[in-house]
Amino acid sequence: MRDCFELREVDAGGRIGELRIPRAGVTVETPALLPVINPNLVTITPRRLAEEFGAEILITNSYIIHSTEGLRERALADGLHELLDFPGAIVTDSGSFQLSEYGEITVTTEEILEFQHDIGSDVATPVDIPTPPDVSRERAMEELETTKERLELAETVDTGDMLVNAPVQGSTYPDLREEAARHTDGTDLDVFPVGAVVPLMNEYRYADVVEVVAAAKRGLGADAPVHLFGAGHPMMFALAVAMGCDLFDSAAYALYARDDRYLTVRGTRHLEELDYLPCSCPVCTDHTADGLRELPDEHREEALAAHNLHVSFEEISRIKGAIREGNLLELLEARARSHPTMLDGYRTLLDHTEVFERSDPVSKGTFFYVSQESARRPEVYRHHARLERLSVPGRLFLTEGEPSDADAYDASWRVLPPFGPFPRALSRTYPLTAEVPERTDRRAREAAVEGIAGLVEGNPDGEFTFGHRGWSADVLAGLPESVETVDLTADR
Repeated sequence: MRDCFELREVDAGGRIGELRIPRAGVTVETPALLPVINPNLVTITPRRLAEEFGAEILITNSYIIHSTEGLRERALADGLHELLDFPGAIVTDSGSFQLSEYGEITVTTEEILEFQHDIGSDVATPVDIPTPPDVSRERAMEELETTKERLELAETVDTGDMLVNAPVQGSTYPDLREEAARHTDGTDLDVFPVGAVVPLMNEYRYADVVEVVAAAKRGLGADAPVHLFGAGHPMMFALAVAMGCDLFDSAAYALYARDDRYLTVRGTRHLEELDYLPCSCPVCTDHTADGLRELPDEHREEALAAHNLHVSFEEISRIKGAIREGNLLELLEARARSHPTMLDGYRTLLDHTEVFERSDPVSKGTFFYVSQESARRPEVYRHHARLERLSVPGRLFLTEGEPSDADAYDASWRVLPPFGPFPRALSRTYPLTAEVPERTDRRAREAAVEGIAGLVEGNPDGEFTFGHRGWSADVLAGLPESVETVDLTADR
């Protein structure tokens, strides 16, 4: 069923898509958040997830159900949807987490897939090997081979119209992740979770998460729906979506609530640290911080879990809006300032700008330069790459503003940091309508100089003069020697 996913809109690496889940008879819009339901310990009921939070899809653990006698009997007799009382799509994990935690489980890939089919799962998962970060290459390769064998075995199981996950493993070795992704992409399985990244996220190693996902994406087709297993904190949703991930599962809303922790898009706060509740969700409008603390334990846990879900679903909606408006990276730049390691993650993401540029729309709303990272966005990369298409008319004056002696040249082009030079006739085209602060930073000016250098390289017979306003000598040192520079500061 490899036609189950269809892209609708794209911004950088982020996309809005439709995941068709035939067994459930639903189509889920992505990016989508899958709340995790522990069938033995329910904090927010699945019915409430659907009716209050708008959850279209959730995930639960088929191995727990299989291993718990009463649950197993009920699931086989009544079906998973009846057991959980959930009207949307249900994804089931296989026990791979338990395998990674405890070293062994009592089911095979065939047995657990058949069980998931028998209880009415909509998206099932084989028993892969979730190799943790930083293990030896030999172990990562050996366990990856086992995962490949099990995925091939999964193809032989009659699963009907149930979709099947094909987890991408490989530890922290990008080449193994890419190899694993190419292998999974070559199967007839349906959804592609990037696995074993929770330890990286727990240690705030977001740069490593980006490299793992980037490697997996290199091996997957553009139409492959990607699930980032365990990415449950709203602080990093924008980064994960910009990487090209479509599905996220969150147990954090419940786990953190049990520890009196309060989620925000900027991080996590312990309830005892809060004097005010910086949120307008129903929980926070109905309670004060003191009021939440005074609730009985069970009620406080439920209230915190509900708040954590409201924040998480709200962030997913905000990200979808940003993709549609073409400003996902501007949202991400704001989110990246919430933690130094988030900024590491964003900067690592920008190392892959050349890849994102291929899918990034050539026209959007307005480009806002809001940080030095903006100079590395796909729009700037594309403009620099296209400068080689332009031919210059003899003697060319390049300047941020209007030259005082334009008649002395064959033409005058504008220089806009971070893009660099362009004919003035293009001033009303995206992204050259960019909003840029008057006090441009060093990185914006360096990027503009890179653009000038590219134009000069593509036109070796041209004569170039760059009129700047107080640009430093070390920034101007990036210009070819043939470019004459004039400081126009006195002309203001």
